[in-house]
Amino acid sequence: MSFRQAVVLVAHGSRDPRAGRATEALAAAVRARQPGWDVRASYLDHSVPRPRQVLASFAEAGHRRAIMVPLLLTAAYHGRVDVPGEITAARAEGVRLEVELAEVLGPVGGQVPELLLDGLAVRLDEAASPVGGAASSVGEAASPAGPVDGVVLTAAGTRSASARATVEEAAAALGERLGVPWRVAYASAAPPLSGDAVRSLRTQGCRRVGLVSYFLAPGLLWDATVASAREAEVAVVAEPLTDTPALAALVASRVTDAGGRAEFVPAA
Repeated sequence: MSFRQAVVLVAHGSRDPRAGRATEALAAAVRARQPGWDVRASYLDHSVPRPRQVLASFAEAGHRRAIMVPLLLTAAYHGRVDVPGEITAARAEGVRLEVELAEVLGPVGGQVPELLLDGLAVRLDEAASPVGGAASSVGEAASPAGPVDGVVLTAAGTRSASARATVEEAAAALGERLGVPWRVAYASAAPPLSGDAVRSLRTQGCRRVGLVSYFLAPGLLWDATVASAREAEVAVVAEPLTDTPALAALVASRVTDAGGRAEFVPAA
């Protein structure tokens, strides 16, 4: 007897209901892409189930192994401490399950995933299209369509210098793909704000700057960084990645890279 592959997606969690809906939508997109997998979402804070609870449910169902995927774009504190801590907590609570921890979704070892760039580029294209324009969930009107001549990759923010370095790697790779100058920005914890980054590009001659959201889901920090960019007259605002096909494919690739192609057997 064999079981479907057990996959735990671990999101940060938020009081903002939009974030939970985005996480569940991504889990559904991964399930649709890999119907042979048992994919479940979990949250480190604010929402349930917690990762340890999902691991316990898999163990109770007879699985011996599971793949845990951090839905994080940097390996900052949550990725380095909180996610592995859930595995430790599950074992302390008596969960007998082998857990393989996948890499975060952002750059690892200096390599920026092409699928991540695909997702960011798609969101930017959607925002710059006649249908999307610069409209977003913060209620602004659409701007005229057209290519951008500069991009600001805006992230939630972290005090970790190494994590911020990976954001810069992603921004540089995106700028190279698009052939335009780039900047990074943060909603919290580190400068610059997105408005300052937009102004920096405008002073260098860029007239149609695009804000690219290095966010997996909308929330208060995303709202804040969008507002800052709009004050600086950003031309285009891309939505968070949420459940784009490229992101679902990236999650699936992290699972398989962690050894998820194995055939799982029931616990004795």
